[in-house]
Amino acid sequence: MNPTALMIMLLSLAIGTTMTLMSHHWLLAWIGLEINTLAIIPLMTKTPHPRAIEAATKYFLTQASASALILFSATMNAWKTGEWSITLLSDPYTITLSMALMMKLGLAPLHFWLPEVIQGIPLSTGLILSTWQKIAPMTLLLQISHLTDLKLLITMGLTSILIGGWGGINQTQLRKVMAFSSIGHLGWMVLILKFNPQLTLFNFLLYITMTAAMFFSLMSISSTKISEISSSWPKSPILVTTTMLVLLSLAGLPPLTGFSPKLLIILELAKQNTLLLASVTMLASLLALFFYLRLTYVMILTLPPHIPPSSTHWRTTKNSPLTATMTTLALLIFPLSPTFLLII
Repeated sequence: MNPTALMIMLLSLAIGTTMTLMSHHWLLAWIGLEINTLAIIPLMTKTPHPRAIEAATKYFLTQASASALILFSATMNAWKTGEWSITLLSDPYTITLSMALMMKLGLAPLHFWLPEVIQGIPLSTGLILSTWQKIAPMTLLLQISHLTDLKLLITMGLTSILIGGWGGINQTQLRKVMAFSSIGHLGWMVLILKFNPQLTLFNFLLYITMTAAMFFSLMSISSTKISEISSSWPKSPILVTTTMLVLLSLAGLPPLTGFSPKLLIILELAKQNTLLLASVTMLASLLALFFYLRLTYVMILTLPPHIPPSSTHWRTTKNSPLTATMTTLALLIFPLSPTFLLII
């Protein structure tokens, strides 16, 4: 893609998200979401492949439907209450706005577009879609969390955790694995949203850190399939090892970064006397743990294919400082969790 066009698209993404973050008005927030949607579509189709065009079309139709629902609900709410304020919602429109924002995030059962879209686009665009594009809808959801129905959030959260774990088990494509991982993590955030919004924000920041680290690692070793990871060990053993640790962090194993939000969410659920919900959540997370461990097994214990020594590229992978920084944060934030929670 032309560097000037790329810069314009990235700047538009930044402007759209910033506009939504700064707005107290539903119409301005909707405009920011629309700018975000339109800015990422050229990035999806920068590789002129039928899969990329299909992914961009699915993404546009889904996001346009959610945006139409947001605009319609906000307009009807303004008609009823006389105000466009984000935090002033009347009862019937809170649910429709929440569902529209969850559709934009890709929460189950409104998740069907997310794995297909991420599978059809490059890793760099998948990184933006999995991290930056979720900031604006999640911020709006946090602002209306005190008005949202608790049963709806618990249902969507548990469904997302189950679908995120179940859907990722049988996948061989790493981008689809990351898509189902995203659905599962968003389920944890929505589950605790009503009880403790600050904990949802903390979980969201760590999710962005770990997901970005994983995508940067996959971009460095140029792998999009599980079978390609096993042949990456001779190229860069250190990078493959850190990628394995980031996967374990996404799974939530101690003492890595990903253990922190899961521990705090379970403790918060126990504090709210919802022990059954906490138990079901922990059992559902075992599905996701299985496919993370499966990926780790493939990366470390599977023998690489038989390649003649003359054609083996020995440690030619270049590690960028950004990849190293994000990987370090994705692995070592756990001891600093109390400090981050105090800041939030």
